[in-house]
Amino acid sequence: MRQNNNPIFLVDDDPFHLEMMTHILEREGFQNIVSFSNGVNCLEQIHLNPEIIFLDYQMDVYTGYETLRKIKRYNPNFFVVMVSAQEDIDSAVETLKHGAFDYIRKNENLELKVKEVLKKITEIREVMNAEKPSFIKSIFKFL
Repeated sequence: MRQNNNPIFLVDDDPFHLEMMTHILEREGFQNIVSFSNGVNCLEQIHLNPEIIFLDYQMDVYTGYETLRKIKRYNPNFFVVMVSAQEDIDSAVETLKHGAFDYIRKNENLELKVKEVLKKITEIREVMNAEKPSFIKSIFKFL
């Protein structure tokens, strides 16, 4: 996945998980990775317009769910991926209903799941970027 200049945000109160996610993203070619131990610190820096936000579901101060809702109020177009040890389907559904791009579990398949999500985001961005020129061209054809 090709990265723009905007950072990737990692938000998790578990230092081990932050380190593990940082290594996964670095192996995928990302360099501008910013880690936060809670949602409050993340929200204070949201003006940096992160490319993707990986957000832990279970945290102190603001939960991941509360942080997600505040992020989406700021910019509904941010790609927010919930990451959780929870196996609760209701939690996953609730976050997806409130704008999370995806919900992945912290388990032995984490690296594979992160790669899959990055691939999906890349594909969506390519489609979005490809449609703009064709739409503009179609307007000029009718003029």
